[in-house]
Amino acid sequence: MIHYSVIPMEVIFEGFDAYSPQYLDIEVDGFMMQIEPLSGYQARIVRLYSCNPQDYLNEHYTPGSIISYQPQLALNSTR
Repeated sequence: MIHYSVIPMEVIFEGFDAYSPQYLDIEVDGFMMQIEPLSGYQARIVRLYSCNPQDYLNEHYTPGSIISYQPQLALNSTR
């Protein structure tokens, strides 16, 4: 990608290397997706994990959409 600007590159990319989002993989309504938790019970969809092309046409689960979800702890029952 080429970016032409009169603004110095140091100003444009300031703080770029400090950004490190935390992603989670969850399942919502049968859709596996990667999300970025925002606050409380809201998250932004980063990507869908699906082999079905029809899943990507669902407007409720497009990347960038904000969804509500409830985080759950995975219980390990190995004894």
